Amino acid sequence: MFDQLRFDYLSCAGHKTLETPNIDRLASMGVRFSNCYVQSPVCGASRMSTYTGRYVSSHGAAWNNVPLKVGELTLGDHLRKAGMDCWLIGKTHMKVDADGMKRLGLAPDSVIGARVSEAGFDVWLRDDGLWAYGPDGFYDDKVSPYNTFLKSQGYEGENPWADFANAGLDEDDQMTSGWFMKYAGTAANIREEDSETPWLTSEAMKFIDAQDDKPWLCHLSYIKPHWPYIVPAPYNDMYTAADVPDAIRAEDERDDPHPVYKAFMENAIGQSFSRDEVRETVIPAYMGLIKQCDDQMGRLFKYLEDSGQMENTIIVLTSDHGDYLGDHWLGEKDLFHAPSVKVPLVVYDPSSEADATRGTVCNALVEAIDLTASFVEHASGEVPDHILEGKSLWPIIHGQVVEQPRDFVVSEYDYSQQQMAKTLGVSIRDARLFMVADKRWKFMHAEGGFRPMLFDLENDPNELNDLGGQSTHKDIIEMMYQRLAQWGRRMAQRTTIEDKNIHKKFEMDSDVGIMLGVYDDADVPDLAADFYRGKAKGRYLK
Repeated sequence: MFDQLRFDYLSCAGHKTLETPNIDRLASMGVRFSNCYVQSPVCGASRMSTYTGRYVSSHGAAWNNVPLKVGELTLGDHLRKAGMDCWLIGKTHMKVDADGMKRLGLAPDSVIGARVSEAGFDVWLRDDGLWAYGPDGFYDDKVSPYNTFLKSQGYEGENPWADFANAGLDEDDQMTSGWFMKYAGTAANIREEDSETPWLTSEAMKFIDAQDDKPWLCHLSYIKPHWPYIVPAPYNDMYTAADVPDAIRAEDERDDPHPVYKAFMENAIGQSFSRDEVRETVIPAYMGLIKQCDDQMGRLFKYLEDSGQMENTIIVLTSDHGDYLGDHWLGEKDLFHAPSVKVPLVVYDPSSEADATRGTVCNALVEAIDLTASFVEHASGEVPDHILEGKSLWPIIHGQVVEQPRDFVVSEYDYSQQQMAKTLGVSIRDARLFMVADKRWKFMHAEGGFRPMLFDLENDPNELNDLGGQSTHKDIIEMMYQRLAQWGRRMAQRTTIEDKNIHKKFEMDSDVGIMLGVYDDADVPDLAADFYRGKAKGRYLK
């Protein structure tokens, strides 16, 4: 999993100037899904959906640093039950439910407590890659394994992540921090092999070397191409402004836009990325970061091939969300246009069952939570669908079906902790957005009394013409509201008992003496009624 990698910034997905031959090769060996949606276009909430296999409103960790509540089953819980280990290398952006752990007496340094603290993973190495620091201290209060590594390599200071890996130098040896986007083209002041992406690849190979024959899943979770947008040489100047695709945006989008959309366009990020000079400076660095990621995939794949493990290792490549990069007058992620909510997804299965689909592109509607269902089914043979809300991808990958029985996909966004909620005067509980999309239409509902947004993906694939305020598509809007209501009525919280166990209760021919609605003991068989007949055991009434 890469962080903030757009679905269309791969050459196999049609990017005209960015070449990603190693990821392209993986796609030629497996299936590339062109219509994969995350369940929330922001790191924390999206990842918690992937780790639990559940929608955001089911698991409740609705934004970054919102704790994942104790008791939510995760990928690790399901896989260990099936005899498979589940390991983390890199980022999760998971916030522990410390109050819940304290209430239940779970010590963070116990085996169970450590797993609950780490989204269900056993940790080879966790590094969320956001070691910003300022007047009030560090953004992340954990110890940075990456900073520890950098110090061991001779990089000095309290925070070499910020001072070296994500900063360059000017002619006067002054720091050019990646936090200031005008420096995006500067080479990071670090040996390329010591930068974040190669470091995590090296850790992955160490991990695999240490494994025995027991089956395992490794969540290799890269930090890049997430900001700060700065990359070491030679990647810093591989691309120029001439390689930057034209922005996907139109002046009409700023003419009476949806109020929520308008608030995000007018925030500092949107205003910056609306400027051509920002796009022309930042996007070449973003492309360089992706090129470095692709080169590291080549390194990892060669390692697997040289060690004879490519033929028995399933490889899934994806992202937690995209990056607007100035499209639609926006930066970052957060809303539901394709650059933000769609992600790349490539699945390579070395088994012969997948031979028929190698090198194909599938345009089925897919959700990120489908991965969890797929992994669990592979390990256990079944999907516990009273808990997991995704659908296994193996029938598609193995050529049994073209797509799952799914009419639409859903994504959610909680912006209650952002300034835009205050700008709009929206209450904390109403600062929520919902997307419902199929292959033809994309619909967005905003709580708080706002009109919907609607895009005709067939006639407006770039999502430039919002039809939600027009009277000509009332039937489509009504259909989407019906779908949202249908989804909202799903069975999401009865996770402790399977449907088949409820069926068994009806099929059981047992009698344990519960006789509801019986007026006369003659109305039930004597065999049951005799338990409550006969001489009293004693007299206590006068």
